[in-house]
Amino acid sequence: MHSRRTVLTTAAAAAAACATGTAPAHADGPALGSRSPSPAVLTRLRGLISRMTPEEKVGQLFVMRVYGHSATAPDPADVEANQKEIGVAHAAELIARYHVGGIIYFGWAHNTRDPHQIADLSNGIQKAAAVQRVPVPLLLSVDQEHGIIARIGAPATLFPGAMALGASGSRDDARTVARIAGEELYAMGVRQDYAPDADVNVNPANPVIGVRSFGAEPQAVAGMVTAEVKGFQGAGVAACAKHFPGHGDTDTDSHVGLPYIHHTPEEWERLDAPPFQAAIAAGIDSIMTAHIVVPAFDTSEDPATLSRPILTGILRERLGYDGVVVTDSLGMAGVRAKYGDDRVPVLALEAGVDQLLNPPDLALAHGAVLNALESGELAWPDIDQKLLRILLLKERRGLFTDPYTTHQAVDRVVGIRRHLATADRIADRTTTLLRNDGGLLPLSRRRERQVLVAGVDAASPSGTGGPPTAVLANTLAGLGFTASALPTGPTPTQAQIDQAVAELRRRDAAVVATYNVTADSAQRKLVAALLATGKPVVQLAVRNPYDIAQLDGVRAGLASYSWTDVELRAAARVIAGQRKPHGTLPVPVMRADAPATVLYPIGHGLTY
Repeated sequence: MHSRRTVLTTAAAAAAACATGTAPAHADGPALGSRSPSPAVLTRLRGLISRMTPEEKVGQLFVMRVYGHSATAPDPADVEANQKEIGVAHAAELIARYHVGGIIYFGWAHNTRDPHQIADLSNGIQKAAAVQRVPVPLLLSVDQEHGIIARIGAPATLFPGAMALGASGSRDDARTVARIAGEELYAMGVRQDYAPDADVNVNPANPVIGVRSFGAEPQAVAGMVTAEVKGFQGAGVAACAKHFPGHGDTDTDSHVGLPYIHHTPEEWERLDAPPFQAAIAAGIDSIMTAHIVVPAFDTSEDPATLSRPILTGILRERLGYDGVVVTDSLGMAGVRAKYGDDRVPVLALEAGVDQLLNPPDLALAHGAVLNALESGELAWPDIDQKLLRILLLKERRGLFTDPYTTHQAVDRVVGIRRHLATADRIADRTTTLLRNDGGLLPLSRRRERQVLVAGVDAASPSGTGGPPTAVLANTLAGLGFTASALPTGPTPTQAQIDQAVAELRRRDAAVVATYNVTADSAQRKLVAALLATGKPVVQLAVRNPYDIAQLDGVRAGLASYSWTDVELRAAARVIAGQRKPHGTLPVPVMRADAPATVLYPIGHGLTY
């Protein structure tokens, strides 16, 4: 049941019950809104809202990208990009013109060069907000899931990602990861992390979630989500569970298309809902919407981001959530497939959204919301309620008291030795040994001293190190082996395969890093050719753990769940016998020739 997509068979009445909130509510504990602020805080924030102009109110609903390492003096190329895409020169001008409520940091936007620079950027943004007519601090956010999604790289501490943590099975580790990550983000002035991923990855063909999910078992995912929510928010950083109502069972990437989730309400209740219910019970500050269609809940087939039956009927009314709802990026194809960029923000607000994330055309989106308010399509009292939720989140995260940070705060916590050592210890509990026929692992420094490391060099997040074959080779060399790297890429040519075979013939063993191997992948030819030499070959899946099902003849196979340095070093220690493998599969691996048949079940993991 964990890997095959299901077919919609439910009656419309069941969907209507969920969508309208008439189905029984769940007693999951207090929702965010039940943590009532004091009357004095409410009075102050409502007074702040009352002083805002219509343009200022609408601006507070937007969280926007901006190019540059500085709030007022970005590099010329970043000024040019800002003027082309947003019509402003820099972050301070963005705030002055549009009164945005938040800014999201990206590596590709040159926001995250190093921790001191990030802290300076954050301070510059808050100073620009402080001099506005109605000063409101900004909520600065980032996608720092760890694993394959990390916008801030070294020297900040990089941790194993969600599925690796799912393989460890340790909620304590998940909470520790989120606490330390939150402490480091807070020190850099970032008060919201778009994590954890609350999707239950029940579809191995999922191209966008995969290892970003903790796994395929809903209750296990729910436990890990709860742990990370407590870790982040205990460190003063708003957590954000994503992607509601659940993006785990799709074979389409919502960045480039519009996915459909064909779960019945009963299947959604069992598979997708538990992590979000757990996040709400834990008092999560924010929840991100998914650009996915769920016909069982909305027969209009609008994406969930624009669906009132889903966001208001289910999330608000049925699950009782009264925190901030933020869209996934409005520049993604999934939310733009049906409506124009002028209609998307209006429909999202009507559906129940509070924050509009990263529209492709801010001027168009901002103007469209103002026009909808002037025409009466949107109502000011509803907008004021959304603003109050946003301002309460900022209040809860201390932004009205002290939105600034210092270099000293950065130096005290970001990438300190204790945090880096903790990351390595946690990673040592994640590597999963799937197959070890004949006790091939661990490699022996006497028998297999000279090791070739071949395979994929995936693109690591900025500042996380790499490339993977070099990280593996260097770590093995540090453990007493003579190791050399030969990157062959995700689609090795025959010439590259021949070179790898020739290199292996001069060595004792090979480690080959694989990445999302499919039936027609050239990586299969590479592995087969290395095996044909008769030398020991160790296969390491550096993203999804399903590769081994496609690789006949492999005697030793492992999963690291990511190509980032911290996980690759841990895998190398297992290969070398310096650490025993402790991870177990948080998702099933199905047979390649019989996709309905389990090859390795959830919980499978060998040791030695």
